[in-house]
Amino acid sequence: MLKFFNSLFGRVVIALVAGIVIGALFPHFAQSLRPLGDGFLKLIKMVIGPIVFCVVVSGMAHAGDLKKVGRVGLKAVVYFEIMTTIALVIGAVLAYVTRPGVGMNVDLHSLDAASLATYTEHAKSLKDTAAFLLKIIPDTAIDAFAKGDILQILVFSVLIGSALSLLGPRAQRVNGLIDELAQVFFRVMSFIIKLAPLGVLGAIAFTTGTYGVASLKQLGMLVVVFYASCIVFVTVVLGVVMRLAGFSVFKLIRYLREELSIVLGTASSDAVLPQIMRKLEWMGVKDSTVGLVIPTGYSFNLDGFSIYLTLAVIFIAQATNTPLSTHDLIVVVLVSLITSKGAHGIPGSAIVILAATLSAIPAIPVLGLVLILPVDWFVGIARALTNLIGNCVATVIVGVWENDIDKARARRVLNLDTDYRFVPTVTDLGEEAGHANPAHAV
Repeated sequence: MLKFFNSLFGRVVIALVAGIVIGALFPHFAQSLRPLGDGFLKLIKMVIGPIVFCVVVSGMAHAGDLKKVGRVGLKAVVYFEIMTTIALVIGAVLAYVTRPGVGMNVDLHSLDAASLATYTEHAKSLKDTAAFLLKIIPDTAIDAFAKGDILQILVFSVLIGSALSLLGPRAQRVNGLIDELAQVFFRVMSFIIKLAPLGVLGAIAFTTGTYGVASLKQLGMLVVVFYASCIVFVTVVLGVVMRLAGFSVFKLIRYLREELSIVLGTASSDAVLPQIMRKLEWMGVKDSTVGLVIPTGYSFNLDGFSIYLTLAVIFIAQATNTPLSTHDLIVVVLVSLITSKGAHGIPGSAIVILAATLSAIPAIPVLGLVLILPVDWFVGIARALTNLIGNCVATVIVGVWENDIDKARARRVLNLDTDYRFVPTVTDLGEEAGHANPAHAV
């Protein structure tokens, strides 16, 4: 029991329970705790850009063969598209089977369009495919880091990593500097992650205080169906994929329980990106593969969001009594394949992408998004958890596909073998991970 209380996982769970209690008993005070959650997320976002840059550049520079890097990237994208399509179909099928919106008979004239104005404004930039693709290219390198746009940082990082790889020994000093900078930023992250319990406390207390305890258990059929969909996707789809690769998705989840507990409280997968990358490397996946697949997956492999996208679209159609033809359903899936790439792990972006998706499908009223605004935070928890697990599974699968994983080591790590436990915990990443990184030897 003492070990549980001393662990990060234990402290986060305690903070989670305390946040719910404070929100239930002292709602007004709980709402004032929101800066704790927002501040924690801002601290995390502050260092994510530099960490992604250092990890990707270092991984590519050490990989040596750019053809291999390109091959890993291509395999990752192929896997992402397959999983995204499956997730979109699962969301659509379950929406039709369970029919969560049927019977609501919502009158569009009764909805408040003003509450949707901010989201629809952002969604306009996602309608133009060419504009969306151009948005991936940063105006300047500094601008990408200033905005914290992971995809833009990734593009810049790949270019720098490719250049260093081609320069070989002539770039040795630069490579060394980037490796050392990575250790510095991981040490900074180790400071920040110690504040995770406070961040979780503030986030969950605010949410409970704002929506009430009843909202935690009575959010309606949409939330229930979505959570069930995510569980089915993780246990069945990802479970089968992992089993075919020779591993267990449940053991992977157990291995990542500390990171998942933080996501559970903050509804943000960004908050644990650096720790996840280090843990996958410790597990035996080559650092160059981790450095490419995880950051790319944060923009291109959003399984939880993909499930929610089709589920929410069909829910709105059902709630507003809008008939959908087979053609409309096909358009929903095809459009979602594109718009889902613009989402990210922070709650709120889902509404923007949904607005962009609905704007491309005239049959469904965009104003219907007002219906799901109140539950966005709660579905955001399952979205972020499913996205994170999906990206970790993707990294393992691409590692197996490319023979970039030490399977024997991975099995020992996932089995919690005493000799292969993750000794450099998430609060010690900056110190020990760089001194004994087994991924370089894979």
